[in-house]
Amino acid sequence: MKKSITPNQIKESNRNLIYQYIYKNPGVSQLDITYHLHLSRPTVTTNLSSLEEDGLIEKSGQIDTEYVGRKASAYSIVSDYRVGIGVEILKNEVKINAVNLYGQKIERLTFSISYENTDVYYHEVSNRILEFKDSLHIKEEQLLGIGFAMQALVSPDHRTIIYGKILSCTGLTIDAFTKYLPYPCSFIHDADSAAISELWVSPELSDAFYLSLSKHLGASIISKGKLLEGKHGHCSTIEHIQMEKDGKLCYCGKHGCMETLCSLSALLGEESLDKFFKKKKNGDKEAEKRWNSYLAELARAINMLHLIYDTDFILGGYITPYLTKQDIQILHELINEMTPFEEESDFIQISKMPKHNISIGAALPYIQEFLNIHSSRAQ
Repeated sequence: MKKSITPNQIKESNRNLIYQYIYKNPGVSQLDITYHLHLSRPTVTTNLSSLEEDGLIEKSGQIDTEYVGRKASAYSIVSDYRVGIGVEILKNEVKINAVNLYGQKIERLTFSISYENTDVYYHEVSNRILEFKDSLHIKEEQLLGIGFAMQALVSPDHRTIIYGKILSCTGLTIDAFTKYLPYPCSFIHDADSAAISELWVSPELSDAFYLSLSKHLGASIISKGKLLEGKHGHCSTIEHIQMEKDGKLCYCGKHGCMETLCSLSALLGEESLDKFFKKKKNGDKEAEKRWNSYLAELARAINMLHLIYDTDFILGGYITPYLTKQDIQILHELINEMTPFEEESDFIQISKMPKHNISIGAALPYIQEFLNIHSSRAQ
């Protein structure tokens, strides 16, 4: 038997509908809300007053109306009513980003520190996060949570590192940070974090294979608008697919993994991206040869993965700003020479969110959770 809807549920539903409409249509008038949501004017008026009083929305100007000399108030959400913080933990530095309810960067901070699996390290990083928060005058109740993007595989509950060879942090629990941070905290795989950022800026994205081409190779599979996590937390760890039996040694201890051929470490060694592409731009033959070899290996890897999962591929990571349309065209041509199923249209694209996507993506689950709460409707 279907449960009846209570008056309180109807009120809450109307409030959430109005909040979501203003979120998606900033600078909207009361009349527009009434018309588009098919709600009575008194209902809209009451809820606007309540939302404004609670600090969720604000008047953001005035709008011309059909009545001469009269203007209507424009309403927008208070974008920093709640804030999320994302932290990217790397071997020799930490990147921090604070984002508002639109996922927009409020401020970011990068500082050098060598990773150590010690209490001293976690205490120092936690203190820097708290100092960063305080510098932005973020109140205690404003901060939804802190996400830590790790170069490691994470348990399904996002509390434990289940495989952390790069940082030697296997077995690390989120308690190492929550000991010093009185906020909800969670771990997230850095490639998943980047893919979440991609979904945020491309909400229409349904299915895709996201490749993170950074110092280390990573991937995330997007299916029906969500990330696939797998049964044991190591879904889409394509970096450890063996491509050459007697190839270079991978950090996992095996030889010839995709990591050894398609990561930026394979392309650059200890050289910086800027230095490498500057040499390539200036016509350096050796740099050009290395780049062509890298594209050939990347094409081989994408072809293999595309045969398994027939979907679009998104290339992200630190290499993204350097990729050109010509590079993507070369990848398509190389793949079409290998595959028995030549594509009629291009299926490889460059990420729409190339900068700071990992630390931003680590904060976004907290933002999304807040918005989901305020988008619920009485059934």
